Amino acid sequence: MAAGGTVIERPFSIPRDDGTTIRGDLRLLEGETPVGAIVVAHGFKGFKDWGLFPYLCQRLAEDGHAVVSFNFSLNGIGDDPTEFTELENFAQNTFSRDIDEILIVLEQVRSGGILAVPPTRLGLFGHSRGGGEALIAARDDECLDALVTWAGLATFERWSYEVRKEWAETGRIHVLNARTGQQMPLDRTLLDDFKANRERLDIEAAAATLGELPWLIVHGEEDASVPISDADRLAAANPRVEVERIPSAGHAFEALHPFQGSTPELERAIGATSRHFGLHLLPEKTPTD
Repeated sequence: MAAGGTVIERPFSIPRDDGTTIRGDLRLLEGETPVGAIVVAHGFKGFKDWGLFPYLCQRLAEDGHAVVSFNFSLNGIGDDPTEFTELENFAQNTFSRDIDEILIVLEQVRSGGILAVPPTRLGLFGHSRGGGEALIAARDDECLDALVTWAGLATFERWSYEVRKEWAETGRIHVLNARTGQQMPLDRTLLDDFKANRERLDIEAAAATLGELPWLIVHGEEDASVPISDADRLAAANPRVEVERIPSAGHAFEALHPFQGSTPELERAIGATSRHFGLHLLPEKTPTD
């Protein structure tokens, strides 16, 4: 059920010891003290201002949640919020670092570092690679009240033998950003992090440990980036999970960047997400379509 009112937006930043910064935005209803908060994590080659994310955050804030979206400190985005101007930072990113930064943001929300009045309930959202990372963060955090993953990975190990061999030998590979045409570097540190932390970074194993945590998977049946079979694998690992399969939907639920308006597929994804977070973070409300 939408709470109504005017959504206000406030930037925040969290400095890290290595000189990098987690930059984010807080959205909440004007004049409200939210009971629940949601932390939103983007995916690979993503950022907090990409396409659907501001719209999603606005909609969730209209429901009455405090919504905290952020850029991972090494996601390649600097002072320009929509362009990859820090490719050397992008090259050094790792899965473990992203997960640790989700945990940092969750703790900042709980402790009053982002919200003046800490929420009593806390949810986590992740898309794509951010979905896999959010799932592991949920396992490591143990105090969440709700989790939603969109197009979430079932495994981080998505490279061919040839790619891994080249990566290990040269120390760097490149991935194409189809939107910008940039060849984006990835240092061997990402591969080394995965090899050194296989147990922690096992997404399916983490899924199986979530116990009674209310978790919703939303996945497009026509996703060419992360196939629907990943959702099936995660559901097999944790039969308690709720799965919303969206026919004809791709990886971003047919939304574009720059954002050109919502789509039926995106509305269905947001509707399911709104109901899930409303039920578990705002128990005094009755979510509706």
